[in-house]
Amino acid sequence: MLLYKLWRSFVKEILLLKRDIGGIVIIFVMPLLLIVTITLIQDSTFKNLEGSKIPIIFIDNDRSEVSKNIKHELEASKTFQLLTNYNEKSAQDAVFSGDYQMAIVIPQNLTKDLNANIDSKVQTIVSSFGLEGDSAKVKKAAPKAKEIHLYFDPATNAGFKNSVMNSVNKMVFEIENKKIYKAFQEQLGTEENLEENKNLISFKEITPKKGAMEVMPNSVQHNVPAWTLFAIFFIVVPLSINLVKEKSQGTSVRARISPTPYFVHILGKTFTYLIICIIQFLLMVAVGIYLFPYMDLPAFDVSGKMLQLLVVTLFSGLAAIGFGVLLGTIADTQEQSAPFGATSVVVLAAIGGIWVPVFLMPEFMQAVAKFSPMNWGLNAYYDIILRNSGITGIAKELALLFAFYIAMVAISIFYERKQNAV
Repeated sequence: MLLYKLWRSFVKEILLLKRDIGGIVIIFVMPLLLIVTITLIQDSTFKNLEGSKIPIIFIDNDRSEVSKNIKHELEASKTFQLLTNYNEKSAQDAVFSGDYQMAIVIPQNLTKDLNANIDSKVQTIVSSFGLEGDSAKVKKAAPKAKEIHLYFDPATNAGFKNSVMNSVNKMVFEIENKKIYKAFQEQLGTEENLEENKNLISFKEITPKKGAMEVMPNSVQHNVPAWTLFAIFFIVVPLSINLVKEKSQGTSVRARISPTPYFVHILGKTFTYLIICIIQFLLMVAVGIYLFPYMDLPAFDVSGKMLQLLVVTLFSGLAAIGFGVLLGTIADTQEQSAPFGATSVVVLAAIGGIWVPVFLMPEFMQAVAKFSPMNWGLNAYYDIILRNSGITGIAKELALLFAFYIAMVAISIFYERKQNAV
């Protein structure tokens, strides 16, 4: 008998959804548009940075060894197109007005002063060891350190600034090291080839492997789970609106006076919207697998992971449904439920790491993110897709998502009974 009531509740939800075909289309179409647009933007931005050069102003007031080395390194990076027909004042004006991203100004006598500075310091060190070195040289006061001026467009991304400054610092540091080493050779009279002295320590990135192939994370692997989760939680809006409609149309009154317990109506909604969540997930995966390769994007690889991803989708759907039920139970009008539901989903997405990675957030917000159900679902998706975890590896996230659903539904039932108590 209970199963029959549950079935009738499920049929009722389907009939309600059929009355709002436009809303259902939005639920399915909007996430698809988001995932395609965001992934294309991120991937094309990466390719543009990789395949085209950023024009920057390069002013060489030194015109000697060090400045030529810096210029050579910048050109060899294949990232920058150097513009040289500027002086420092015109370069500053061009950059600060937004015409160019940045300008690099090499000061006069940089090579000469750097050599004098290094010679002075090397002679002091050699003398401290009791070695004569080139004793004929007269010690002079070391010149002051030179400054390479970097001008950035005020609208330039902070990450780009830091990347360029680190690159310039690295180039100068390597040039200084080579000159110091060469100065010691001259002082000590050795003839070792400087080119043979390579770095003793280097870096090698170790990536996960699938068989003999390395698995390289890409924009698709990040965007498909992220926007699938956003789509799943966006069902909060139509679900809460339907609950409010039931109040205004008297459906909830008939449900209360019927012999069917209220939790059966909640279960009916849960099963109905879980089906929608599964359809959303399958559509997103289909776009990742079949459409993205035609758009010159990497294909979304779900081989051997589909069952685990479906499990995460089910539990994430439960959390979203629980939140929608609570919102629809508490709200009195559609004007309350619709904007609050949409806004709260965007806020949960921002906190949960959909828009900005959690590790880039302030420490306080990183702590807040741990309480977002979207963050639990996103971590579970990433654990499966990027970290090759199994169901046991995401048990904590699944438990949190299910507990969130139970808590939301329990609060909704308690609130509904209190509101309608005689």
